[in-house]
Amino acid sequence: MLEHGGRLLRAAHQYGIAREDWLDLSSGIAPWSFSIPSIPLEAWARLPEVEDGLEQAARAYYGVNELLVVAGSQAAIQALPHLRTRGRVGVLSPCYAEHPHAWQRAGHELVELDDDQVEAALDRLDVLLLVNPNNPTGRCVPRERLLDWHARLARRGGWLVVDEAFMDNTPAHSITDQSWRGGLIVLRSFGKFFGLAGVRLGFAMAEAPLLQRLAEMLGPWTVSGPTRIIGQSCLADGQAQRAQIVRCAEASARLAALLAESGLPATGGCDLFQYLRDPRAAQLHDFLARRGILVRLFEAPAAVRLGLPASAADEQRLRQALQDYQKESA
Repeated sequence: MLEHGGRLLRAAHQYGIAREDWLDLSSGIAPWSFSIPSIPLEAWARLPEVEDGLEQAARAYYGVNELLVVAGSQAAIQALPHLRTRGRVGVLSPCYAEHPHAWQRAGHELVELDDDQVEAALDRLDVLLLVNPNNPTGRCVPRERLLDWHARLARRGGWLVVDEAFMDNTPAHSITDQSWRGGLIVLRSFGKFFGLAGVRLGFAMAEAPLLQRLAEMLGPWTVSGPTRIIGQSCLADGQAQRAQIVRCAEASARLAALLAESGLPATGGCDLFQYLRDPRAAQLHDFLARRGILVRLFEAPAAVRLGLPASAADEQRLRQALQDYQKESA
């Protein structure tokens, strides 16, 4: 199993700090959850059915005609590599580790690329994969560039796979509206923006025949009835969505300012997290953890990612810890 953020119980055990005493900034999940609707007993008692309102709400939210509901985008990430014969897969790195892991495990040849290498490598790839905005750096590739890359790949039967797990905060940059194009697959995650990661809900958008193959691979009843009700309610709540976009943007800007004033300016980020490359990242991670603040550590390149503090008190706790770190490191 690969390393991920959010493993609070493990940190509590490792550092001897009770779970309730932690400030968990280790994931890019919004710290403000949408309201949970009332869930009728029938949703628990009956097998879930498709086209119960969730697909309709999701199609309206994403602006698409075709999509597949999945048990978190992770389900699609693991299945997609098995829908192509083995080939050469370019991954824009650094990247959410589950993507390259899934393609490599399925027997594909993996080519790690940075932004400047894509153009030269593209015509020798069968698939290009990226996260946009990127996890963990926050880098965002413009729509026009993505569609150009897709056109070049599609001419040879190739795929462009774009994971938009962190795109809900900046929907104008999304390419879901182009997912009808052959060879373009867009993945979306529900839990991060809506602050409900435990619901385990996601969506795959592509042309209908490919979605049908993916559905057949994943099998029936992949998403529970209660999850379907929660998803439908949140996707239809435009007022709460607009408020969440503003709240996240303001909190991310404050977090970036906090890091800068602490002498640790962010080197990347988006409206759900800030990213800091630093050769002493492991030292910073451990220093904060000993004070009950959990951030996400990356080894290559050495970096930490910090999620959004939920309150002014949480921001002040982080500010004080970073100031103490700078004093001890001086």
